[in-house]
Amino acid sequence: MPGGNRRAAGSQAGFTFIELMVTVAIMLILASVALPLAQVTIQRQKETELRRDLREMRDAIDRYKDLADANQIQVKADTYGYPPTLDTLVEGVHLMSKPDVRLRFLRQIPVDPMTGHKDWGLRCAQDDPDSKSWCGDNVFDVYSQSTGTAMDGTNYADW
Repeated sequence: MPGGNRRAAGSQAGFTFIELMVTVAIMLILASVALPLAQVTIQRQKETELRRDLREMRDAIDRYKDLADANQIQVKADTYGYPPTLDTLVEGVHLMSKPDVRLRFLRQIPVDPMTGHKDWGLRCAQDDPDSKSWCGDNVFDVYSQSTGTAMDGTNYADW
């Protein structure tokens, strides 16, 4: 009798092979559903970061232009009051009324979340709105160099 009780207790202690296979199958199904959701979430975060970075740089360009138009900073005549480079926004400029004060518009040039580099496309004030080449005179606008397509179907370079 004692041997019979051990045998009955041992058969109830573990999972059968079928139960294990069903559990693994359920886990695989759940993982296959979660992976695309995680990829969409990551893509959405990158797109949000790209929009924020573009807005931050465009705002810095606009603040530079406003100071140039108000004759508070010295600019070259052929730049139309726009910064000569993105680096100018980081390095800063001296105010004409306070030459010892350096005004910076950006802490750093952000990394494009789509390309992983600081290789932003630039447009001059003289360029066409959809131009992909930079004249080199001033920075009127910035855009992503990514050739990818956003979740809404637009190209990142068109943002």
